[in-house]
Amino acid sequence: MTDTSQIPLAPRKAEEDVWKYPRPPALQRTPNRLRVIWTTNDGTETVIADTTEGFRVLETTHPPTYYLPPSSIKVPLEKTSRQTFCEWKGKASYHTFNPPSASNPITNRIWSYPKPTGNFTPIKDYLSFYASPGIDKTKAGGNWKCYVDDEEVGVQEGDFYGGWITSNIKGKMKGGPGTWGW
Repeated sequence: MTDTSQIPLAPRKAEEDVWKYPRPPALQRTPNRLRVIWTTNDGTETVIADTTEGFRVLETTHPPTYYLPPSSIKVPLEKTSRQTFCEWKGKASYHTFNPPSASNPITNRIWSYPKPTGNFTPIKDYLSFYASPGIDKTKAGGNWKCYVDDEEVGVQEGDFYGGWITSNIKGKMKGGPGTWGW
């Protein structure tokens, strides 16, 4: 197990400007409660993940990306064949969630780093969730919502980055049309 005591602790609810985040990215422990909850179309809720032991990655022009420990995952996930590469963290693996009472799985919207590089070794096997499941809730049979403490997060524009936007995160963010060349 990696000693994480030397990794900085994120401030709780301080206003932050994404243009002041570092490049290369930085890893922080977060004191916040992180949750992902699936709600079926009839209103039944299932906790997918719940933790106060997460990390967040900060990178210039991006809202924080949160990583939750494997022990916080309350439902089975299946690894998919999809992989991507991050120049800072290494090779990412992706996962599928089969929602209860749903006919369609949520595929490749959860990722992890089985062998992260450099300063990111503390997030080995931790899971990160896009702020939305990326499929219409009628087709999926429901929707997931992500929370930092009790605040439901907003979705980072585009479908490449997985940052979570809370009310204290400010600044023009990468991901939407016209932002790729920054």
